[in-house]
Amino acid sequence: MGILSRFRDIMKMNINVLMDKAGDPEKTIDDYMQNLNSDLGKVKAETASVLADEKRAKRALDECRTEIKKLQHYASKSVEAGNEEEARKFLERKGLQAEKLESLQTSYDLASANAVHMKQMQKKLVSDIGQLELRRAELKGKLAIAKAQQTLNSMGDHDSVFEALEEKVNRAYDEAMAIAELRTGTKDDLDALFAQYEKSTNPEDELAAIKKKINPKES
Repeated sequence: MGILSRFRDIMKMNINVLMDKAGDPEKTIDDYMQNLNSDLGKVKAETASVLADEKRAKRALDECRTEIKKLQHYASKSVEAGNEEEARKFLERKGLQAEKLESLQTSYDLASANAVHMKQMQKKLVSDIGQLELRRAELKGKLAIAKAQQTLNSMGDHDSVFEALEEKVNRAYDEAMAIAELRTGTKDDLDALFAQYEKSTNPEDELAAIKKKINPKES
């Protein structure tokens, strides 16, 4: 009967507390239910054994009662035949069977009570496990939603990282374009100056042009 005590202890456990301590809640739930079903199998086996004991006790009790009736009948027939000595022997054997009957009755009553208790216990355990199976389905459904939400939350974090990278790339792009514009303007000015130099043949005019380029206000 130790399996019943163990089963009751398991049923009293708070599955939510158990899950809080678990690294893998889904596996913990499955292991939890697997243990319960394993224990239920043992309870069923013990129930079958107790029921077999009850049948054996009932058969022994019925056989004893039948034997008492037979001995009583034989004693009566012996008296009718005028054989009191033989009748006395039958009655003595009947007395022994009557004493045995009391013991057999006690054994049967105990076996019957155990059988009733085990059948009630098994029925209760089957019902409890059925309810826990429903709870397991509910908990696993919640776990699936939680995992999906965690995935979405993780995707949100990636968006933030991507936005930061995008901002950095845009900033680098803007800086590169600004430098390119500066370089383009400088090249145009030099090209214009070189073209002016090429057109001028008078050194004084070239010098004046250079001075004008350097200090346009003085001119």
